[in-house]
Amino acid sequence: MATPSSSYMLLIVEPTGQRQERGREGGEQAYARMLAFTADLQARGLLEASNSLASTRQAVRLQVREGQTQLVDGPFAEAKEMIGGFFLLKNCSREQALEMAALCPAAEWATVELRQVGPCFEDAEPL
Repeated sequence: MATPSSSYMLLIVEPTGQRQERGREGGEQAYARMLAFTADLQARGLLEASNSLASTRQAVRLQVREGQTQLVDGPFAEAKEMIGGFFLLKNCSREQALEMAALCPAAEWATVELRQVGPCFEDAEPL
């Protein structure tokens, strides 16, 4: 039985401070590897979108509770990890998405979290 195709997000979850420890040269080398991985996903026809995200130093968190907006500027002292980037894959099975996640260079220095694209509620039946 064939596995249905879907869309999956590969989230690159990296330790905060890792970029500073790596330094500019190491960061440029890592980024070049990620660009090569991006080109490979494009060549396979799997890439919907991808991008690297700036560190949490430039980030802001926003919440609206009981009509009140609260902003918290980064860096976030309580955070031990940050989302460093993403790859949105299209038309692939879970197994193929896992295979691509294992090929991602960032898996060597970060965690690659695989998430299927879906609604923001839980189904009663597992997918």
